[in-house]
Amino acid sequence: MRVLYFSRDYTTHDRRFLAAIAAPGREVFYLRLEDDGNRYEKRPLPKGVRQIRWAGGRAKHPGPADWLKLLPAYQTVLKKVAPDLVHAGPIQSCGWLTVQAAFHPFLAMSWGSDLLIDARRGARWREMTRTALRGADMLFCDSDVVKAAARRLTPFPDSRVLQFPWGIELADFIAGKDSAGLRRSLGWSDAFILLSVRSWEKVYRIEVLLEAFRLALRKEPALRLILAGSGSLAPKIQALIAERGLAEKVHLPGRLPNDRLPDYLRAADLYVSCAAADGTSISMLEAMSCALPLVLTDLPSNREWVTHGRNGWLTPVGDPASLARTFLKAAGNRAALRRIGRRNITLVKKRGDWHKNIPKLLKAYAALKALSVSKCRPEAI
Repeated sequence: MRVLYFSRDYTTHDRRFLAAIAAPGREVFYLRLEDDGNRYEKRPLPKGVRQIRWAGGRAKHPGPADWLKLLPAYQTVLKKVAPDLVHAGPIQSCGWLTVQAAFHPFLAMSWGSDLLIDARRGARWREMTRTALRGADMLFCDSDVVKAAARRLTPFPDSRVLQFPWGIELADFIAGKDSAGLRRSLGWSDAFILLSVRSWEKVYRIEVLLEAFRLALRKEPALRLILAGSGSLAPKIQALIAERGLAEKVHLPGRLPNDRLPDYLRAADLYVSCAAADGTSISMLEAMSCALPLVLTDLPSNREWVTHGRNGWLTPVGDPASLARTFLKAAGNRAALRRIGRRNITLVKKRGDWHKNIPKLLKAYAALKALSVSKCRPEAI
């Protein structure tokens, strides 16, 4: 089987998918839409994966007009590679281009934000989303909320939906002591450490986290915050930290490489995400595997994983006062946090194991390949 995997950039998630699908009897080709300058993944492509050099993949191509210009080059790639199927996402960029190229069979992979956020950016984006979904032979998504967002635009039947959380490498995220000595090196051995690893973009509401941290710090001076990541809001975030006098209480390690992330998870007491929209967050699953309790925004996707008060806490979106109260509650009951951590390990082993989940994708590949182009072309909706 020849598979063309077409994605926006090269991230840790892309590498994991490529490594999983590259196997004897399967030729895997990787096509990169753009290079936005952020080195999300520094490791080379997995063994057996061939990258296609083309007009894209070497600079930013951030919008529909840029993508459309690449269509002739993409059609040439498809003709040259002649894949048995295309696995493409996000929906409005790589997915939409695949529909414009009239290629089948085509598995459209949602990255969550494409259906939860980008599809609402205006009439043009909504129509591009609908076009891509209608042209897809199967939709791959990670949560009920993402599937529901797709169905609001196109009534996908269950037979054309592949759904499972992307999962994590459990062996890489094992609970334990702070063996790397991060707490000691920061001078925070006795602190209660909050950890955020979400990107510094609008949807992740980092400014809400900082305000909640400031409010909680007034009542609990032992609180500290590791604010990993980076993004387009970096100047604003750094200014807020300085203006609120938080520089000595907040550690900024930058974007963490995947092999360093477990060290930070084991050094922390609480994982925090203030996202205003989300699918099944991979960093959330990694935190669960390291026995961290979770403080998340009260979103449908998070309710699929967190029972409030049992294995974490859910707080209203954009409510720093409620978030601060939750921090204080967690910091005041460390014995409960240990019980919560054990529950999270059990849950992620049951539902978030990459090696248990990925065979579902390979089964979908086989089903798509077995269908003729005429049969796998979706009916008019």
